[in-house]
Amino acid sequence: MNVTEVFAQNIKRLRLAQGVSQEALADLAGLHRTYIGAVERGERNITLVNANRIAEALGVKLSDCLKEGK
Repeated sequence: MNVTEVFAQNIKRLRLAQGVSQEALADLAGLHRTYIGAVERGERNITLVNANRIAEALGVKLSDCLKEGK
């Protein structure tokens, strides 16, 4: 599994576990809802800046979003 897929799966899992919608996560991260959807589908090769914004919006460390097998 590549890093984009790992990040995508972890973001979606964390978001759902917190009961947060894609739209709410986008608002918290200062991004667009369709962008979050594309990230969760592994369609975007996002920057570290945006990856960190998403992690912070979820209240987790960026490194936690990159761990396989969670």
